[in-house]
Amino acid sequence: MTGGSKKPHFVGASDIKKNRPKVLKTSDHSSHSHNVGVSKASGSKKQRNGSVYTGLGVAAIGIVSWFVYQGYLETRVNSPLRENKVAFPTSHDFPERYWGSFRPGVYFGMKSREAHSLLAGLMWFMPDMAAAGSLNLRHLCDQGDNLEQYGWREHDGRNFGVQVIIDKFIQLETSFMTKPGGNHGGDWTARIHVEPRMKELVGQQVTLFFYLTLDDNGKGLLQPIRILDNMDTSGMDANESAKFLGLSAVHGHTENLGDFRVSFHHANQQSIVHTAFLSTTVASPHLVKDALESGLRLMEDKRTQQRHISLAGALFSKEDKLKQPNFVVHQVTGKLPLQLEVVYESNSFVERGAMLRGEVYDTLLQKYRKDFRVKFESKFHLNEKGFSDEEQNFAIAAMSNLVGGIGYFYGSSKVQSVHNKEPVPYWNVPLYTAVPSRSFFPRGFLWDEGFHNLIISQWDREISLDIMAHWFDLMNVEGWIPREQILGSEARARVPEEFVVQRNDQGNPPTFFLVLDAMFKNRTVRDISTLELEQLNRMWPRLVSWYNWFNTSLHGPEPGTYYWRGRASASARELNPKSLSSGLDDYPRASHPTPYERHLDLRCWIALAAKVMASIADITGREGHKYHEAFLFLSDNELLNAQHWSETAKRYADFGLHSSSATLQRPKSNPGQPKPDKIRVVLEEPTARFVDDTFGYVSLFPLIMELLHPDSPQLGQLLHDLRNPNLLWTKYGLRSLSKTSPLYNKRNTEHDPPYWRGPIWININYLVARALHHYSVVEGPHQTRATLLYNELRENLISNIVREYQKTGYIWEQYSDANGAGQGCRPFTGWSTLVLLLMSETYV
Repeated sequence: MTGGSKKPHFVGASDIKKNRPKVLKTSDHSSHSHNVGVSKASGSKKQRNGSVYTGLGVAAIGIVSWFVYQGYLETRVNSPLRENKVAFPTSHDFPERYWGSFRPGVYFGMKSREAHSLLAGLMWFMPDMAAAGSLNLRHLCDQGDNLEQYGWREHDGRNFGVQVIIDKFIQLETSFMTKPGGNHGGDWTARIHVEPRMKELVGQQVTLFFYLTLDDNGKGLLQPIRILDNMDTSGMDANESAKFLGLSAVHGHTENLGDFRVSFHHANQQSIVHTAFLSTTVASPHLVKDALESGLRLMEDKRTQQRHISLAGALFSKEDKLKQPNFVVHQVTGKLPLQLEVVYESNSFVERGAMLRGEVYDTLLQKYRKDFRVKFESKFHLNEKGFSDEEQNFAIAAMSNLVGGIGYFYGSSKVQSVHNKEPVPYWNVPLYTAVPSRSFFPRGFLWDEGFHNLIISQWDREISLDIMAHWFDLMNVEGWIPREQILGSEARARVPEEFVVQRNDQGNPPTFFLVLDAMFKNRTVRDISTLELEQLNRMWPRLVSWYNWFNTSLHGPEPGTYYWRGRASASARELNPKSLSSGLDDYPRASHPTPYERHLDLRCWIALAAKVMASIADITGREGHKYHEAFLFLSDNELLNAQHWSETAKRYADFGLHSSSATLQRPKSNPGQPKPDKIRVVLEEPTARFVDDTFGYVSLFPLIMELLHPDSPQLGQLLHDLRNPNLLWTKYGLRSLSKTSPLYNKRNTEHDPPYWRGPIWININYLVARALHHYSVVEGPHQTRATLLYNELRENLISNIVREYQKTGYIWEQYSDANGAGQGCRPFTGWSTLVLLLMSETYV
């Protein structure tokens, strides 16, 4: 131990026996009472009876009180915080963002920001290319579809978006524009344009399905209007009439939208081969693909002997015949190239002018795209910095995918505390949030969202404040926010049941403090808008509760120490029990979890939170002295070194009950029996010590949070170690765990590959680059080294991510520390999009 650190005492069975409280035996001492004026015998009897009744009454009250208190404890986990909501009402305050592409989990879809919205979506397939027994129908973003690329090329988060989807034989461009007006959110138009990827495919057929349905428990009316309803078909042959079997429009009504009309327009009637429709009921939005497939029929034209796959029209089961349809699909099969426009018009929008389609659409879209590019350069200055057109287009696409991945969800989480025997439902809530990955994680994650909004807040502060407001409105009475949000049937259907329940002793790193720090650092009340000040004031009570939750729920054994909850101490199959709530999952911690651990990264997160709380208190005119004092305490370098600096290894580290020698071994099994899973075998008994055999991202957190003094020798040591290629340095970025660490690239179970044990993660690399930039402009003995490291690390990260995007068509979840190859899920336009801030050198 160095620096006067105090070794914690680990409680074992012998300690419990030694410290067990003594139980007093009953004896004659209990009868020492004075009975004045009553005979001794009768007095004793009455006293005994009275004592019995009193005791029973006290016991009864105690039992009732205990059950009442237990009931109260059970309800706390799903009781909302009793403070005013932070988020403003949607439709009236933000009309430009009422409609949008708020269904990130589908390749293309539209949705309003209402609890029970009208949903619009797209599916497609190529009849000539369908595999035997399978249509290869595209709908949900799915890595298994093996699309060469898909994503938004431009998306401003308000008015429009343009997306390109490159399938095997075709390229789709899906675009949309919104037009605020009226009393119910205004209008929008979606355009789907399909081109063949090879000249020889011109004239081949493609089938598009554009559908409308209602979100979970949504009530309303969808009335399909067929093309033939308003046509004279007496002179048409079968081929001609087949073009007009679909829908011209859908008339609808919901409580929030009022009356509306959705119309379908085909750019070139000569390219249309067949249209059809489906009108039916569906139990839930996540079942729309199944419902559509069940409505398909193989039809044959007797005159031409041609077959085509067609929707069956109205399709209701016996029990559904009295129901109104809540799922309506328009099908168009046509020859490539093909274009479909879908126009949504609100009945309350009276003076809209020309319909938003055709040349009107083209003209307005070009204006929006031009304005978008001008705004992008004014925000990020990439042209000014000398980036090529190709690199700028990459950056624009990266940010557009993040903004275009913002979704609007509604529903309730499943939560559980130690006081609940079974999971219980949270209250129903809306959530406006970006998502890490449209294919693999199309839902909200608390710690990811802070990184997302470092970018979004630079692009559109109003959107970012709105997102944070929705997240803070998820807070329960304890000040806890469930770390993963799986709201609504579409989101729930894509998550295995074992990952659905959120537990209230586990909370992700408070990354929103990074965003608030970047947005309001060195600013006063005079520098911010009235809207932003109002949002901060509404947010303040919830920030206080959140900060208090971290301090009271995750505190460690000594002042200034903290540890992440949720590590399984009895996990026999894990080489090192995971710390999922830390966000770093399988990053190695102390091998034997105890309540006496000290987690370095958590301490640094709370130091950041204290600093930002003090800053916001100053801006809003509140008393922030205690937060300022907490930050000074947690950033005190002497105390930090005493509790987390290993003088032996010369690095910052966690502290806990740890063994450096553990492995996975398969237990012996009897012949003919299935092989049991490998289990952990500890080859060296654990001791209370620093986890200093591990060097990786956690070791860098005092640097990351800029807690170290510019002249700190520990800072100098960290910067020296940072450039060591045997530790974290690669020419692609910083690996998550050093090559010298015992668990480098080791599986955590025989089924779980390494996750945070070697691969390069862009969120932590961005934070390190940001810190290096900070120390490069602050005078001190390490300024020159910090500058050199910053420039080299930034260049390595940018060049590798851009190169992999050009090579594969995607931004990835993580990157190989061996060759820089993208790996994990794709597209991952969540925190990997921080490459944009590296390019623009945006750190505040």
